Amino acid sequence: MRIAYSVETVRAAERELMARLPQGALMQRAAAGLAAACADLLGRVYGSRVALLVGSGDNGGDALYAGARLARRGAGVTAVLLNPDRAHGGGLAALRAAGGRVATVGGGAAGAGAAGGGGAATAGGTATSGGAAASGGTAASGGPMAGRGPAAGGSAAAAGGAAAGSGGMAAGGTAAGSAAAGGGQAAGGGQAAGGVASGSAAADRGLTDGGSEANGDAEAAVARADLVIDGIVGIGGKGGLRPDAERLVRAVRGILVAVDLPSGVDADTGEVRGSAVRADATITFGTYKPGLLIDPAHTHAGALRLIDIGLDAHLPADPDLEALQHEDVAALLPRPSAESDKYRRGVVGVVAGSARYPGAAVLAVSGALRGGAGAVRYVGPAADTVIARFPETLVHSGPPAKAGRVQSWVVGPGLGDGAAAKHSLEDVLASDVPVLVDADGLHLLPAGSDLRKREAATVLTPHAGEAAALLGVSREEVEAGRLAAVRALAERYGATVLLKGSTTLVAAEHQPVRVNPTGVGWLATAGSGDVLSGLIGSLLATGLPARDAASVGAYLHGLAARRTTAPHGAPIAAYDVSTALTDTWRDVLA
Repeated sequence: MRIAYSVETVRAAERELMARLPQGALMQRAAAGLAAACADLLGRVYGSRVALLVGSGDNGGDALYAGARLARRGAGVTAVLLNPDRAHGGGLAALRAAGGRVATVGGGAAGAGAAGGGGAATAGGTATSGGAAASGGTAASGGPMAGRGPAAGGSAAAAGGAAAGSGGMAAGGTAAGSAAAGGGQAAGGGQAAGGVASGSAAADRGLTDGGSEANGDAEAAVARADLVIDGIVGIGGKGGLRPDAERLVRAVRGILVAVDLPSGVDADTGEVRGSAVRADATITFGTYKPGLLIDPAHTHAGALRLIDIGLDAHLPADPDLEALQHEDVAALLPRPSAESDKYRRGVVGVVAGSARYPGAAVLAVSGALRGGAGAVRYVGPAADTVIARFPETLVHSGPPAKAGRVQSWVVGPGLGDGAAAKHSLEDVLASDVPVLVDADGLHLLPAGSDLRKREAATVLTPHAGEAAALLGVSREEVEAGRLAAVRALAERYGATVLLKGSTTLVAAEHQPVRVNPTGVGWLATAGSGDVLSGLIGSLLATGLPARDAASVGAYLHGLAARRTTAPHGAPIAAYDVSTALTDTWRDVLA
């Protein structure tokens, strides 16, 4: 399982770990892993051009130390300082000692929104907000070192620590991670997504070792680079890129690698308020941050690689966010025993469709038939249409309370908004079994409903527009802050909530939010949500808890769409997704 923690939690864990390590050791671990990942992306380090976009925080220090490692391997490295007076002193000294070059931009404004406390002071200066001073400086406020902490004078070793890659990649990528540059080690293997630069150009001859460039030359150095490292702002940054940083980022032509997360995105929420880096790959340290897994920030991160810097023992057991992987889903999938019959496997009831939308009933039943339950009981006016397509379905004209025993209900797809639809929803919610409410059922749900009063679990599956109506806010607000929206829905209605979208989120009270990693854009097609509702309802009928049923359903649904549209991507119809579910299930168990 891929897990993510908030900025506050990560910083607390880093402080605990740094108290047990020599000063600067944690930053050296991060830099070793970053350098190793960049070397993998370059393919050939010697003779390649590398540019560092360096802000005033710890991410700038990581970039400088990683740049020093690459320079020692023969790369021509130029550090572009967006705030020269606050650049990390130890990292800057290490880069110059390795033959790196320095360019400056602007007169001191930070390259992006506020770098959350912990900026390093230079050459005997003082770091504010608990930040660690470099080259003999002192930290203000008497607090512990913020972030990963610089090495005094740039000389601290990694204390034997290995920079380990988790081997996991998001966005369909493959994990990168071969031997670390400059003596560090990275576990894992393979090639990080984002492509390989040619990397064979000679180092820039217009600079002398340890020299500096003017502002215009800095932009040219970025444009010529085979690989650019974004160390502008760390995980505490807020707001979009400032003009100097934005101009430099626009000049990038090579591979763009973000340090910990792309500058300009919110690490905790995934929100993007203004311009932000769009990286080809993001190298993150210790643990994933929620924003790396949630849109819109997720689309800025590119391929993800996690570097182990030793934080695991200092992180709490419950993360803020988690994403299921194949093995997690395989462990949750229901399996019939030798003594199972169709009733022991569970019966899912589907209340869907109308004279206007009979197809919604067909699609919901198609998903339910492939979700593990032993039987599907359809209730509604589209019985003839359903039976014509799926003769194994049990049908009843209604109301739901008289249709026969079920272990779960799905209500809402294509139901309409008439009196019969309202009565059906009331009937289903009065039952003592898990209920999934979707589409028209969400529109009919009374405002302020407290679903905690039900005897069994309730799952709501809105898209952004439906979520906005349930919360009384604009659709734009939901789409900009998906994590906040899904948490608010779960708390307000006392239900498990699956918020559909480019990254589907599942929230339940007092539990980590789950993000589904398998969705694809081609799922944005009419009826695909009806298939998902039937699938989750079927999983509920087998006995899976609501949060697991919603998470597993979303995972299988996304994989089925990938299978259908592979290998190059092509339009799909909702029914195509349902027919791919059986093979998808088999793939997960393989």
